[in-house]
Amino acid sequence: METKVVLITGASAGIGLAAAVQLMNKGVKVYAASRRGGNSQKAPDGVGELIPVKMDVNDEAAIASVVAQIMKENNRLDALICNAGNGIAGSVEDTSSEEVRYQFETNFFGAVKTIEACLPVFRSQGYGKIMATSSVAAIVPIPFQAFYSAGKSALLVFMQALSLEVKPFGIQCCSVLPGDTKTEFTAARKYTQKSQSPESVYARTMKTSVGKMEREEQNGMNASVVAAQMVKQIMNKRMKVMVVPGLQYQLICWLFNRLPARLRLWVVGLLYA
Repeated sequence: METKVVLITGASAGIGLAAAVQLMNKGVKVYAASRRGGNSQKAPDGVGELIPVKMDVNDEAAIASVVAQIMKENNRLDALICNAGNGIAGSVEDTSSEEVRYQFETNFFGAVKTIEACLPVFRSQGYGKIMATSSVAAIVPIPFQAFYSAGKSALLVFMQALSLEVKPFGIQCCSVLPGDTKTEFTAARKYTQKSQSPESVYARTMKTSVGKMEREEQNGMNASVVAAQMVKQIMNKRMKVMVVPGLQYQLICWLFNRLPARLRLWVVGLLYA
């Protein structure tokens, strides 16, 4: 059996790195893409390997270059995992249009650009798997992180629509929706400029709300737990359309989709607003 080849973005830390290492240990040749690169690794059995590649998902030329490299070295690409992402916090009123674009550029458009670069490869092969890291926030809107929630929701719907378009070509799509997960993502979260001003009418509530979320993140699931669910889908013959790691978050998503809108927003408001 030929070695599987997988490209994963946002693979220098957190969930992305954990997934890359787990795939490597299962005998997969993993191209671990990130803006800062990293160190090459070999699995203990000598089969799987992790190859770091520098790639900004906002740079179409860089994406095309990495895909070309993979095809030159392997003549195949079995799966793509779009995991690169960032977070920005602040009220809607305190978020500039430039800051909104910053949030969507990586979390949504970066994934779209990477997928578009890989689709011709998958179509010509007659198979391929596309996975994207969305979030429970795609289903449960988070106040003071409205644009993060909106971007992850857009990605979730995009992936479902894409799955319908590419099914005739043997291409599968899966969205993974992590809940609170302990990673470097928390420390890397940015705050909008206006939200940090004492003149903002939202400043106190925003800081309390985001502070609570960050404590929950740091007490959340280990990145390896989420990664294991991602790897399971990549290694399976047939991927699920949507995966929510953790029974607690599966229950939250199930309930949220069934409660009346007014009631579910009231509950979220009690927790975070």
